[in-house]
Amino acid sequence: MSADVDSVAGLLHLREFQPLTVYATASVRRILLEDNRIFRVLERSNPPVCWREIPLNTWLPFTAGDDSSAEGAIRVRAVPLGGAYPDYVSEGLRRSLNPEEAVIGLALASGKKQFFYAPSLGVRSGEWKEWAHASDLCLIDGTFWDDKELISAGASSKTAREIGHIPLSGKGGLLEEFGADGRGRRVLIHINNTNPILDEESAEYREVRRAGWEIAYDGMEIEL
Repeated sequence: MSADVDSVAGLLHLREFQPLTVYATASVRRILLEDNRIFRVLERSNPPVCWREIPLNTWLPFTAGDDSSAEGAIRVRAVPLGGAYPDYVSEGLRRSLNPEEAVIGLALASGKKQFFYAPSLGVRSGEWKEWAHASDLCLIDGTFWDDKELISAGASSKTAREIGHIPLSGKGGLLEEFGADGRGRRVLIHINNTNPILDEESAEYREVRRAGWEIAYDGMEIEL
């Protein structure tokens, strides 16, 4: 989805258990294999990791063996979300990367069912709203309640928007931007431990629930 540490660190552990096929934009792959030496261990796994490039705004088959004719085949589409590359990416490489490939969301469809997955929403693009509203299920960035949440907690000098997350509350926040429209279930994911919606007794929790949002939890299962 991006080259952020919380998006890619798990690859280093997963490589130890079974052969991996990693789907990523060309830019994210370049960051991991050209600009970050620790991820070169992926090439030394046995068998080595198989990389597959995800082009933007194109429907692709996403099934075992890529058999798009199989019953119940899933299609996937990468949607640019207007985010930025992480700070650890070198300036030299950053200048050669496609900015649209920095952070993506995924639309996945099978038959007449569709869900949209976007754990990080940038502030430069509103394309995500079209996909979220049109989906039977959307799993969306609920990282922060307030734009200055990390500053107030003394954990950072940057706002939520500055690190690539639209906050839930306030003008231009997710609750306002999404509105009351949308045909399906909406679930908040990627929630930071500073976010008050994790407290079921809080006013913030009650507000997101009144607005029609669910809050993801470990072990949550959803059937479409």
